[in-house]
Order: sequence, then C-alpha cells, then structure tokens
Amino acid sequence: MSIYSSLLGTHRPLQFVKVLTWTFLILILGINLMLSMFLSKHAERVLLEKQKEFGLLLSENLSHQIFTRFTLPTIIGYGQISLRIPDQFTRLDQVVRTTIHSFHVQEVRIYDPELRVTYSTDPNLVLRTGLAGEGVKRALNHEEPSFELVSKVTGLSALFKIEMRPGSVVMRGFTPLRMERNFGPGAKNPIMGILEFSQDITDDYMAVVNFERLVYSSSLITSMVLFSLIISILRRVDRISAERHAEKEKLMAELHQQEKLAGMGRMVAGVAHEIRNPLGIIQSSAELVLKKAKADNHPHTRIIEAIYDESRRLSRTVNEFLDYARPRQPRQDEVDLCRILEQACVFLERECEDKGIQMARTCPDGTLVRGDRDLVYRAVYNVLSNAMQAMPQGGTIHVDVRRPTDNPADPEGEGGPWLTLGVRDSGPGFDMQNLDKMKDPFFSTKDTGTGLGLAIVTSIVESHGGAVTLKNHPEGGALVELTLPASLRKNGGDASPEAQQTA
Repeated sequence: MSIYSSLLGTHRPLQFVKVLTWTFLILILGINLMLSMFLSKHAERVLLEKQKEFGLLLSENLSHQIFTRFTLPTIIGYGQISLRIPDQFTRLDQVVRTTIHSFHVQEVRIYDPELRVTYSTDPNLVLRTGLAGEGVKRALNHEEPSFELVSKVTGLSALFKIEMRPGSVVMRGFTPLRMERNFGPGAKNPIMGILEFSQDITDDYMAVVNFERLVYSSSLITSMVLFSLIISILRRVDRISAERHAEKEKLMAELHQQEKLAGMGRMVAGVAHEIRNPLGIIQSSAELVLKKAKADNHPHTRIIEAIYDESRRLSRTVNEFLDYARPRQPRQDEVDLCRILEQACVFLERECEDKGIQMARTCPDGTLVRGDRDLVYRAVYNVLSNAMQAMPQGGTIHVDVRRPTDNPADPEGEGGPWLTLGVRDSGPGFDMQNLDKMKDPFFSTKDTGTGLGLAIVTSIVESHGGAVTLKNHPEGGALVELTLPASLRKNGGDASPEAQQTA
C-alpha cells in the first residue's frame, strides 16, 4: 500500500497554494489601494501647500500695492483715509481690482481692528459687521496669515464628476494688512486691518482629481491584470493537477487490477494445468470409444458423443484460461491484416451459413502490421466469433480496415502509422451500463461464457502497443475496433482499389 499512498497525496497541496495565492492577491489589492490613497492625499496636500504659498504672495503683493498706491497717496493728498469719500473708495477699488486681475480671486474684503468691513469688492458689504469668521479673528489675534479650504463637493464624489462648476473649491486667505514703514529695529509694523480674499482653485483641484483618477485606475487595472494572470495560472495548474490526479487514480486502479489478476492468473494456471492432462486423456478416450460405438451402432452412442463434445468444450475453456494466465511476448513480424481476416472468414464460413450471417469485408491491399501472426489471428477470430454470438437469429457483420484519424493507443500522434480493424454487427449492441467492464476477465453477459474472450483480445492487442475500443454504432449494433501498429514498408501500394468481398 505504500505505492498507493504515495500516489494519493498529490491534490491536497494545491488547495494550500490556492489559499496562499488568494491571500497574496488580497494583500496586493490592499497595498495598491493604500498606495493610491497615499499618493492622492499627498497630491492634494502638495496642491494646498502650493496654493497657500501663492495666496501668501498674492496677499503680500496686494498689501504692498494698497500701501504704495493708495495709503500713502491718500494720506498725502487728503491727510487721512476715509473710504466713505467716493474718490478714496474708487481709488482703492481700482488698486485692488488691477492687482487681483487674472488670479481667479472671487472677493476681497478688508476688516478694521473692530472687525467691521471697511472695503469689499461687493459694495453692499461695506461698513457691515458680524461677517468676520474665525480666520479673520485668528489673523487679528495672532498677527499671522492663515488659510482654509471651502469645498462644495466631497473628495469621493469629485472622482465621479466629469466637470465641476467654477467656485466649487475655494481657498480663503486671511493676512494682516500692515504699514510698510519701519518703526525701528525689532518693532513690528502696525496692523491697519485684516485682508481676506477668496480664490477659486477649482481648475487646480480638478487637475489633482484627474491625477487621483489616473492613480486609482492604474492601480485597479494592474490589480485586475494580476488577478487575471493568477486565476489563469491557477486554472491551468488545477487542470494539470486534476489530469495527473486522474492518471494516478487510473494507474492505481490498474495496479490493483494487475495484482488481483496476477494472483487469479497464478491460481487459474495451476488449476488448468492440473486439469489439462486428465482432460486430454478423457477427450482422446471418448473419441476412440465414440468411433467404436458408431461403427458398432451402439445404443449409447449419443451419450458418448455428448461426453466427447463436453470434453472438447472444457478443453477449449482450459486453453483460454492458460492463454490469459500465461500471455507470450509477441513477435515483431510483418503480418498482412487482410490475409488474416480472409483466413478467419474462411474458417467461420460454414458457421455463418448455418446461422444465416453475412460478412461484408472492406480491406485495401498492402495492409501490413507489425506483430505476431498467430496472436493477431486469435484476436481477429475472437472478435468475429463474439460478433456472431451476438446475432443468434442471423444478420450482417461489417468488417473494414482503415487508417484511424483518432488513435486511442497514440493520442499524441507520435508513434508512427497505425491501422484499425473495425468489426460491426447488427445485434443489440453493448449494454452501456456494463461497457467499462466488458474488457475485464471473467465478466460475461452470456450464460455459457467464460468472460475471457475480450480480455484475451485486449491483452494481445495491448501487447503489440495497440488499443481496443468498444462502442455502439450510430446505425445500431456493437462496434469493436482493433488498432495495431502498421508496418513502415508498403506492400503493393495503398493506391490500389479496395476489394469488396462478401462471404
């Protein structure tokens, strides 16, 4: 049983490989997703940092322009700043709008230290209070710039939007508006107010979203390609493993069968050998007594004839046992398959006439096979005899020799040329439930059969490197095909017309 156990333990490790492969696949998908999220968030942070730097530069430039182009000229010209004077408001508005031109700035506000709107690009908000947010208060208290992002869409929904409306993503900046005059070393310039501006960064944010889409799609495509590759490899490995497992199961069954048949063959050979000698004496003695009884017209002639016939039948059975139990190594001669078929048909001609059986043969010239003439003849004879026994009420046996298109003995097509002898009867055909057992020794559907006919035929053909195929013909009846290796030398040419003979 050590051989069998070593053949069985081959399919289990593949399950572990499957689990391990799926685990790695899930890990790769998770890592790709995490990497994509990291890259996306990093790109978003880089965008915000760049926008903050740009906003800081914009606020510094705007503060400088307001001080140099509005504050100083206004103080010099009017002595004080009062935005209620239309000329001063118009001048400041021109300075602001020319500075923020083409920078996608939506709105600019200037708050005084009392958090009152002293200037806004929207005139309706001037001199209003209660509009300062936390960013304005923080810039006033800490005297440092701050920024905040205002988005009307979430990061997940942005991935599924083809376009976003202007103003969907806004960067708000809050910076102290200082005087640029130097009031001494270490002294901070006084704060004139808080500058708040809202910049539309929808286009820049959309560029980041497109980058995120590229990262996620690349990760998904890579994972799917990897998934498909792993699945295809697994399916191929699983198919190969299943084929090998099936082959090993078949080999194990054949080993079991061979061990069983070997023990049975040794027993049968011993029993048949012990029976053969006394049976030969009984048969020869019965033959002599039968001849004498017929000459003397003895009243017990029929009984003696029955003894003689049964001894002959028993002798044939013993010979079949010995043929199966002790198969001989076939010779490798050139054998004409058509010649053997003709001899078998001639020998069975009388029996065919008695049973009303017609035998139609189709055999081209020069059908030479490599093998043992006696063994091939015995195989052909047994197949024809079985076909005749399948038609007790008469019928037709079709026999043809051809080159097979699909050879079960050589599925890879690497063993050279082959010839197939097909025998089809017009009987009931094989029982499909027992078709797999028909080649087994001692299995028979006949009441008087030994079950060794097809087993001997299979043993002979397989010893020549061929194969025996059993099936039912579509037009009815059983079909037995013997595939044998053809001789490499052609005799008379295969181009000669086929010989149609009917016995």
